[in-house]
Amino acid sequence: MLKVGKLDSDLLKEIVFDKITYKRPEVITRPGIGEDCAVVDFGDYECVMSTDPITAAISDIGRLCIHISCNDIASNGIQPVGILLAVLLPVGTTEEQIAEMMRQAGEASAELGVEIIGGHTEITDAVKQPVITSTAIGRGPKGGSQSADDIVPGDFLLITKKAGIEGTGVIARDKADELAKFMTAEEVEKAQDLLKLVSVVKEGVIAGGIGTHGMHDVTEGGVLGAVWEMCSIAGVGCEIDRESIPAEAVTLKMCGHYGIDPLRLISSGCMMIAAAADKKDEMTAAIEAAGIDVCCIGRIMPAEYGLRISGGGRSAEITPPEPDEIYKVVG
Repeated sequence: MLKVGKLDSDLLKEIVFDKITYKRPEVITRPGIGEDCAVVDFGDYECVMSTDPITAAISDIGRLCIHISCNDIASNGIQPVGILLAVLLPVGTTEEQIAEMMRQAGEASAELGVEIIGGHTEITDAVKQPVITSTAIGRGPKGGSQSADDIVPGDFLLITKKAGIEGTGVIARDKADELAKFMTAEEVEKAQDLLKLVSVVKEGVIAGGIGTHGMHDVTEGGVLGAVWEMCSIAGVGCEIDRESIPAEAVTLKMCGHYGIDPLRLISSGCMMIAAAADKKDEMTAAIEAAGIDVCCIGRIMPAEYGLRISGGGRSAEITPPEPDEIYKVVG
């Protein structure tokens, strides 16, 4: 029986990607480990598309379904323009609950300047809690999409905001009563408010305008999962400094209680950017000027170096992502 969460990389390649054999000439970027988006040639433009389900969150599902897919478009340095929602709801769902989900989705789309352009809504006994799959679409000039294929040794790896943002917020929203037993009301509220930070569209578009060697919205698998996926795409190694990866105190307290790793916790709102050495400072300054925290967590190395994370006098291999830590608590 398979584990809850995303399929591991080897299995995904074997039973999903390897079964996709037909190729069209218009497709520029196809499915692959760590690829956030598909890119299709539309003449003078490229159409950038991404799809994602929201399955672990309940209370903020309407808001998250917009941000998560739009974040993927932004990881290509492209501004999202439209989004479609497929909404599957369990038997017993009320009109008021649907209205609240769509209120959240409407507000989030307005914040990002993205139009909800279609979708599907259905009550079904095939699900036990709400599931929303969102498909975001962006448009950029031909050749303008950022790609982790461009990563080379010597590049720096930057991340915006902090590790575990989405996971902390989702757990705090859905397990508030449980958290109140070991966290103060102020800490629970701060943890819940992290869901306000899950968009990376602003920093993605800023970094894309300067020119990156690839970006990755840090979702399931957390910061270390994103490192592994980006480096796997490019066929390079890396050296990551564990102590340079920031996390909120409430994230660390929550993760300590549940025995989960904050660096393997879903972190939407945190963008990982591969920056060439001659653009690192410019990119950092531009993102900080927009009011967004950003820091350097490591550097790209030759492939033979491997994927390493060091800290506290120890060095360890960065292994492929497994099912996200959030599923040990929610779901």
